[in-house]
Amino acid sequence: MAEPWFPTAPLPPLLARLFRLAPLAPLTPPLALFARLAARSHPAIEARLGPYRESRFAIIATDLDCTFRLHPAGGPALEIRRGAAREGADAVIAGPILALIGLMLGRLDGDALFFSRTLTMEGDTAAALALRNALEEAELGRLPARLAASLPIPPLPFMSRRNGEGKARWS
Repeated sequence: MAEPWFPTAPLPPLLARLFRLAPLAPLTPPLALFARLAARSHPAIEARLGPYRESRFAIIATDLDCTFRLHPAGGPALEIRRGAAREGADAVIAGPILALIGLMLGRLDGDALFFSRTLTMEGDTAAALALRNALEEAELGRLPARLAASLPIPPLPFMSRRNGEGKARWS
């Protein structure tokens, strides 16, 4: 279900600049673990990808100038690279990091993001749509607590709900 209040704009320049200065190496292991745990908890993702599970995806966070390279088959494998690393990718999805997170968590409508040109797609469109549909169906925004605990960040206001005591919790 799309939530209209979920942010899709690029990160503020100062925050994006700070990310660009930070080393990527510490982010790779927790994100790769998150991808493996998500795949294990939601086996329907790989099944839903069908023949596209062998595809290689480049997901480019345009405001952070980095690429998340995803290969779902047998793992999945996830790595982060600086710049727009399109080489070897069957499908490329690009846009601001918050829009990409919203799409992954199922908080934003993928079709609306593409038609508004917030996100762009290149390469094998069928593979990109299969990935979007698989993630949408998995409802990763409602991750079990053990998956949420693997994230290297606490729940942020746009990624969480408030419980009755006013404390943030993962949705």
